[in-house]
Amino acid sequence: MNLALRCLLCAMCLCLATSSLLSAQEPVIEPPVTAKETTTAESVKENVGDAAEEAKKKVQEIATQVDQSPKAKEISAGILQPIYQLAEQLSFPFFHWLAFAVMATGVVSYALQLVLGKLVVLMKMGFSPTEILSDAHGLVISLVGLVLTTQAAAENSTFTQSPFAVISAAAVGVVVGFIFYRWGQAQEVQAALARGLVAATPALKK
Repeated sequence: MNLALRCLLCAMCLCLATSSLLSAQEPVIEPPVTAKETTTAESVKENVGDAAEEAKKKVQEIATQVDQSPKAKEISAGILQPIYQLAEQLSFPFFHWLAFAVMATGVVSYALQLVLGKLVVLMKMGFSPTEILSDAHGLVISLVGLVLTTQAAAENSTFTQSPFAVISAAAVGVVVGFIFYRWGQAQEVQAALARGLVAATPALKK
């Protein structure tokens, strides 16, 4: 009996030790972690790209509708028809020579005014963002006009086929453009000095 009791006690101890060992080896299952939504640079970029694509499609749809509209075609023809008629009447070499010289004058004048003229005015302690924007606007218009004039002359006259005509028109544009630059610079310097006097007057009164 003592032997049987001892065997039973040993079996019970062995079972308890085995169960505790198995429970220690079981993996701990953690609850799933909920990922929080975060705004990143990539998501912002994707949103902006989607918005830009949507806007592009919307503009294309509107453009298609306008192009197919008979009323829009009538308005467009009414705008372009007088220009076409005037262009046909002025499609001769001297007109393109004159237009080329005028556009070259604008390019030279506004380019010098933006670079040298603003330096001179800055030395006079004057600065006007409005005049800078105005000169930049004039330079862009002159450049576009020069390109379009050259293209029209190449298609509708013999101006571009004459080296003398091209060189003489460019030379006239450079000379006249420099004259306009000097005139514009003098006016801008006077305006800068006048602004300085107006700004200094209240200080003198005090």
